[in-house]
Amino acid sequence: MTNLDTIQNIEALLQSYERFGVHLGLEASLKLLSDLGNPHEQVPVVHVAGSNGKGSVCAYLSTILTEAGYKTGRYTSPHLIDWTERICINNQSIEPEALYESLLKVQANVDPDFSPTQFEVLTAAMWLYFAEQKIDIAVIEVGLGGRLDATNVIEHPLVSVIVSISREHWQRLGFTLSNIAREKAGILKSGCPAVIGQLPPEAKAVIDRRIADFNCPVVYPEPAHSIDGLAQYESFKYRLPLQGEIQLHNSALAIAAIQFLQQQKWNISDDAMINGIQNTTWAGRMQWYDWKGHRILIDGAHNPASAIALRQYIDQIGKTPVQWVMGMLSTKDHADVFKALLRSQDSLFLVPVPDHSSADPIELATLASGICPDLKTCETYPNVSSALEDASQRPDLTVLCGSLYLIGDFFKQQQ
Repeated sequence: MTNLDTIQNIEALLQSYERFGVHLGLEASLKLLSDLGNPHEQVPVVHVAGSNGKGSVCAYLSTILTEAGYKTGRYTSPHLIDWTERICINNQSIEPEALYESLLKVQANVDPDFSPTQFEVLTAAMWLYFAEQKIDIAVIEVGLGGRLDATNVIEHPLVSVIVSISREHWQRLGFTLSNIAREKAGILKSGCPAVIGQLPPEAKAVIDRRIADFNCPVVYPEPAHSIDGLAQYESFKYRLPLQGEIQLHNSALAIAAIQFLQQQKWNISDDAMINGIQNTTWAGRMQWYDWKGHRILIDGAHNPASAIALRQYIDQIGKTPVQWVMGMLSTKDHADVFKALLRSQDSLFLVPVPDHSSADPIELATLASGICPDLKTCETYPNVSSALEDASQRPDLTVLCGSLYLIGDFFKQQQ
């Protein structure tokens, strides 16, 4: 069986659980893990939640720990091209056959009375694989929220990190920042260290109460400073491989989490920390890409906070006006994303997000034209390729953004 055949089998198996939708709750996960022998209890964990930036923080952490010589697992979502990207050891994706075998073991233990979701099944396969591989430590990204997320079966994380909190997934997490913060705060456990990013006051108040109630040792790192082309956090100076000012914040959080591990006697040298950060890669996030001889910027910016970070980076490098090739899911805050990104004389090329609940490009065009009436052009296209073909005929910077699923589809087409 080829890797492609196995990946198709993985897709089919996981697709069979998609009908159960998204269910926030731990009952099904705990039942499934119990039937599998509680593999999650064999894995030391750094747990990472947040509205934006948690993926890059996980990438920094896993690369630092790998650099330090530890066999390091990493679990993130979503993937860009295929499911294997979500489960990594030492930054290498799980082999398709190994993932399929783990999924079959999980499937064999599914109790039909508990109907696990697709994410719960995949998460159980991750715990099983990491336990079987006897990894030293895992960096685990929350899928959605925190308190009731399938990853939140960990009773004693080594460190819990809350990177950021903004208004996202409000349909499931609650309409206010306080509601969303309460869900994110669910990853904080009694007596376990916490690293907290820069949060809006309304959200910080909720997190602070949880920390006080649970007596968590805590740090609130200030962002690193940019000095002579390097980032500096405390005594550490390093080159930032990931683009955007937001990485001054994210890299500082990663260093602070590693310092908690050092206090727990994990052997991580300063050189491992610096080299780990400098060797970090994270595809699809403010990534420059050569497309048919044209240098385009790719970013999965899909909510207002990530759109603001993307716009700040573009303004910082002075590449204006901008040609935006965009598609968004129907559930996103389209107006606020457009307000963050669009400026007078920008161009907008709108496309659907394939195979997902996509916003209608025609409706997005109407909305965008009302928000920024001075756009140079605002047009719709059937797919990313046709939009990029048109954009590439013009001299301005082209940015592909709006959804990680859209970015993933683009990368698939490049294979």
